[in-house]
Amino acid sequence: MTILYTLVARGSVVLAEFSATPTNASTIARQILEKTPGDNDMNVSYSQDRYIFHVKRTDGLTVLCMADDVAGRRIPFAFLEDIHQRFVRTYGRAVLSAQAYGMNDEFSRVLTQQMEYYSNDPNADRINRLKSEMGQVRTVMIENIDKVLDRGDRLELLVDKTSNMQTNTLRFRKQTRRFRSTVWWRNVKLTIAIILLILVIAYAVLAFVCHGLTLPTCI
Repeated sequence: MTILYTLVARGSVVLAEFSATPTNASTIARQILEKTPGDNDMNVSYSQDRYIFHVKRTDGLTVLCMADDVAGRRIPFAFLEDIHQRFVRTYGRAVLSAQAYGMNDEFSRVLTQQMEYYSNDPNADRINRLKSEMGQVRTVMIENIDKVLDRGDRLELLVDKTSNMQTNTLRFRKQTRRFRSTVWWRNVKLTIAIILLILVIAYAVLAFVCHGLTLPTCI
């Protein structure tokens, strides 16, 4: 078995623990808790002979396990993260005021099951790799979404420019029609004025001629 011992503690108060084999891991674990006071989040590992004590502290809650040195760090810390999430999800804010070993009877069974799973089931490491790959995919997707959003802003800017161009084009067309209409009316008025002028001149000429022709007869 890879993971041999686990505990969950608030500060130095042990809330639950389980040991798969008779060892002094419990004593060493308490010494580690005493030597790492405070509430700062951390992920650290301590070596002891051929065993490694892995410690994960998040939001004042410490999860610790002892594993063989051949286990590396990925599986033990994946196990600690799993235990932390299960513990918080199960007990919520009760962990802030629980007495020593207040959750031991119930949660030690969870510790047993998960220690067995992460120690012996090959799917445990596959799941962790899958989670890592999913995290990378999620990061890529976020980058792609940012690019799409940025492109969307540019498209909106382009649409705004196109809309402005269309508006300006319509305005220009209206102005052109208005100008053509004005020029046309000016031409019509000028034509009418010329016709009227010609008619007046013609009438004057005819009146003069007629007057010249009829004048001797009157004498």
